[in-house]
Formats: sequence, structure tokens, C-alpha cells
Amino acid sequence: MTAQQPEQTQQPQPQPQQDGVDRITAQWRAVRPDLDTSPMALIGRLSRASRLLERGIKENLALEGIEPWEFDVLATLLRSGPPHVLTAGELSSAAMVSSAALTNRIDHLVEKGLVERAVDPTHRRRVLISLTDTGQELTNRLVEHHLTGEERQLTGLTAVERDQLTVLLRRVLLTLGDHAEDPTPR
Repeated sequence: MTAQQPEQTQQPQPQPQQDGVDRITAQWRAVRPDLDTSPMALIGRLSRASRLLERGIKENLALEGIEPWEFDVLATLLRSGPPHVLTAGELSSAAMVSSAALTNRIDHLVEKGLVERAVDPTHRRRVLISLTDTGQELTNRLVEHHLTGEERQLTGLTAVERDQLTVLLRRVLLTLGDHAEDPTPR
């Protein structure tokens, strides 16, 4: 080193913050060092993130007096496009609930004045579910509120990280058999 060059010191790299899954995988490494716990670390984080995200969504929707299952039905009808009408079967498929569960949900939303149930005039055995004007106004407001809440939940990621995570999670879902068949055909 010459007299003109200052001595460079190596700064220690900060350790990443630990989460609950780190503690669990560390315990497994201590008792079973022969096991590769990396799948557990990833799936544990996905599972835990899912629960925490769902809790945040539930808390956010509760501010508007709505349960997540109510929002799911209302949003499914809204995103179906005008006139915001689906058959009970289409709605059941799109909302991924049984017809019995859907019947109870629709009854509840009818009581709140958010949806209407009618017999299809072209096919008397089919039931049509539609958003009321009140339901449509509420759902449009809820979607904006919901997206604001989801944005808040993702503040720890940059736009590039979000895009990368989206690509990776899509690949995981496809590997697990989740494909884009449209449950609400036109």
C-alpha cells in the first residue's frame, strides 16, 4: 500500500432480518442436519404470507362492514362486466364455492339489498344473480379500497421485485395445476 492510498476496511454485511420460518428451519437443522429444509422454508413462507395477507384483507374490508366472502361474490359479479349478471352455476364456479354455500351467500346479499335473484326468462330452471345499483356502487368503492389495502401490504417490495415474484408465483401455481380456464364462459 502506498502512502497516497488510504487503507480500506471491509464493512460487515448486515444480516437479513429473521422471520418465524427462520426459527423453525434452524430448529430442524439443529435436530436433523442431514435434511435439506429449503422446500420447507419456501412453502412455509408462502403459507404464512397467505395467512397474513388474508388477515390484512379481512381487516381492511371490515372497515367497510364487508366480509371477504361478500366481496368475492360482489367482485365476481362486477368483473363479469355489464349487465353484471351471472347464472348461479357460473357464479358458483367463478367464486369456487359449492352451490349450497352460494345459496346462503346470495340469501345474505339479497337481504342487504346488494344483489337480486331472478329466474332466467329464457330458461326457467336457471337462476340469475345480478348486482343491484346499490351493490354496484358499493363494489366499485370496495375495489378501490381493496386495492389500496393490497398496495399497503406490498410496500416492502420494489416494482421490479413485485414483477419477479409475480412471475415466480405464476410458475408455482401452474406447476400445481392452477390454469386459466375461464369459469364464467360467455
